[in-house]
Amino acid sequence: MSRKWVEKEGLGWVEKNIISREQYDQIVHLYAEQKHAIGMLPLLGSVLLGLGILSFIAANWQEIPQLLRLLMIVVVMVGFYAGGEQFLRKGHGKLGIALTALGLVSFGAGIILVGQMFHLVAYDLTSFTVWGLAGIVLTYMYRSRFLYLISLLIFTGAQWYSTLELHQFSYAALVIMAVGLGYFTWQRQSTLLTWCYSLSFVLQCLMLVFVKDWPLLWLFIPVMALYAAGDWIRDRSSGYAVQTVPLIAAYVFAVSMVLLWDVRSSSDLDEILAQPAYYLIALVVLFAISVLGKLRQARGSSAFEWILLAPFVYLPGGIEVLYLLALFFFSFYVLWRGYMEQWRFKINFGTVLFLCSTMVAYGKLTWDFMDKSLFFIIGGLLLLALSWVLNRRKKQVLEDTKGGKTS
Repeated sequence: MSRKWVEKEGLGWVEKNIISREQYDQIVHLYAEQKHAIGMLPLLGSVLLGLGILSFIAANWQEIPQLLRLLMIVVVMVGFYAGGEQFLRKGHGKLGIALTALGLVSFGAGIILVGQMFHLVAYDLTSFTVWGLAGIVLTYMYRSRFLYLISLLIFTGAQWYSTLELHQFSYAALVIMAVGLGYFTWQRQSTLLTWCYSLSFVLQCLMLVFVKDWPLLWLFIPVMALYAAGDWIRDRSSGYAVQTVPLIAAYVFAVSMVLLWDVRSSSDLDEILAQPAYYLIALVVLFAISVLGKLRQARGSSAFEWILLAPFVYLPGGIEVLYLLALFFFSFYVLWRGYMEQWRFKINFGTVLFLCSTMVAYGKLTWDFMDKSLFFIIGGLLLLALSWVLNRRKKQVLEDTKGGKTS
């Protein structure tokens, strides 16, 4: 919640005699004036400076004596850490964190450069895991979101590199990231950090499934375990941030089942379908844990979100139709909850989902027999019409709520 929003809305509360002018001033003073643009300059500067140093050293690296190379790595890294600590002690928090972040980047660059100097060949992610672990330690030391995001990027990028180049997946890196950064995320209750953590976790689970050549459905066991954990978070803004990415993954899977199911061969099915007994048991257990968390917070109706995970894919027929209905039901549910809670984000999100579901149905039904130019023209007109209707409805509901009416 920003200071500007409080200042604007608070005046309306004073006019309606909900709060007094003195209370309004007290509430406004709780939100300090923040200069985000200025505060970001040291962080952006640290990124550019780090890239400049790395590019300069890389261009002249072969001409530098080996002992001097080692000395440069140590001096640069220690210098950034020491400078960051000094600025933090003097109260220059942004600049101090920026220099500390450069120290972390220098540490990782040093690991890579030392390996090149002595022709060390790595066949796993041990060095990257150590680098990420150093980032986690610094994150807890300085309680910094910026260091958190760098650490998360290190783990995610390392797994991506290992998947593409080494064709391996590091369980140790995933566990260290999930536990170390997960606990920090739970402590901070930051929506941004929670979104990033959830996205990284889902991407790494996807990499794991591809590297191990597991059936795609196994992806949704760890992903929905993350979703179920979100039902036990008391702060709903963080809970929604945890659960949105798993729901998007399930929504994309349902869309692919609608559009591509009829072209699947038996070999393709082997790449999708997990062993029914183990998969369904695990899914039911996660569903029960999720529902218990929802009931504990009086949110039992949100169990309807699990409709995207209904195992229609195991049925002998009608799979495309069932997944299409699930897409529409889920979209309507999100819209309904958005209007009930008067939450603009949910209304917008539900609107986007409904429009996507409509286009999926339209494409499924008309792509094969309609002229392609006519297909896009009619589809565009349909989207514009639906967008106008839904936006008009949203505006009306929000205006009624603001005026104290009930819809």
